[in-house]
Amino acid sequence: MKYSRADAKSHSRATMRGVWAAANVPFREDGAIDEDGYRRNMEHWITDLSIEGLFVAGKQGEFFSMSVDERKRMFDISVKAADGRAQTIMSCSDQNMDVVIELARHAQSCGADYIVVHAPVLHFFKAQDETLLRYYETIASKVDIGMALWSHPDSGYLMSPELCNRLADIETVVAIKYSVPRDMYKRLTELAGDRILVSTASEEEWLANIVELGWQLYLCSSPPYTMQTKADRRIRAYTDLAFAGKFDEAHAVSASLDPVRDAFRRTKPAEKPNAHQKYWQELLGQVGGRVRAPLLELTDAEKRATRVAFESCGLNLG
Repeated sequence: MKYSRADAKSHSRATMRGVWAAANVPFREDGAIDEDGYRRNMEHWITDLSIEGLFVAGKQGEFFSMSVDERKRMFDISVKAADGRAQTIMSCSDQNMDVVIELARHAQSCGADYIVVHAPVLHFFKAQDETLLRYYETIASKVDIGMALWSHPDSGYLMSPELCNRLADIETVVAIKYSVPRDMYKRLTELAGDRILVSTASEEEWLANIVELGWQLYLCSSPPYTMQTKADRRIRAYTDLAFAGKFDEAHAVSASLDPVRDAFRRTKPAEKPNAHQKYWQELLGQVGGRVRAPLLELTDAEKRATRVAFESCGLNLG
């Protein structure tokens, strides 16, 4: 590792910064991982788009469809392909804690920068706080690598700001991807912003969170590579402007992306977000690939509607 257990928080504060993206995993027609396609995507994301960190094998990556060995393989490929040019944060989320710890140990041994673990589904529970405190303490006791928390509605509950504030006291907890309403992540920033880096998945809220909450990290979803091209890096541009204190210019650049955001959002079928994103990537010249069962592919009509919106959204393809 590049830092000691005791230095996890200070190291993250110094290095977890800017625009990070949640990487997808392209699958071939036979269902196998398209490793070469994934490497080409990574090269584009890092070299052409200047994405500073990659969230590997999370929900965007369809981790739920992959075996433990496949997830480890994605960790290995990602670290090697990044080659120190971008940081990696490996999703070790699973319902089985032994699997979480096994993946976390692999992430640490293969040279990943951080891990992320989402709050598990807790069947029958009416209160979760003490269980979750013990859950994250146990994981942290097994590895030294810095860990990001992740709370989102898919767990069936949201971790409260007050609970996250307690979790921030764990030595190796360095950040949180907090997919919650703004009042909740604003409250957590007030409570624990000195001990963990708070972020949320919404690109549309990223600029306001830099300006109003002093955030330094966008952690993360697919917009950094679905709404940018080598010739059109407006997310990178408005982020840099905001970090430089040029807020009016940053707002103007961000607002110019509204047609792109709208085109992506209104053509995304509610039941097919992964397939829609992958087709959009294909339109951008990236490797999208197929989704794995039981996820659904787009119909021809859905592809046509997406292509028409894409072609008129104003992205400069160069």
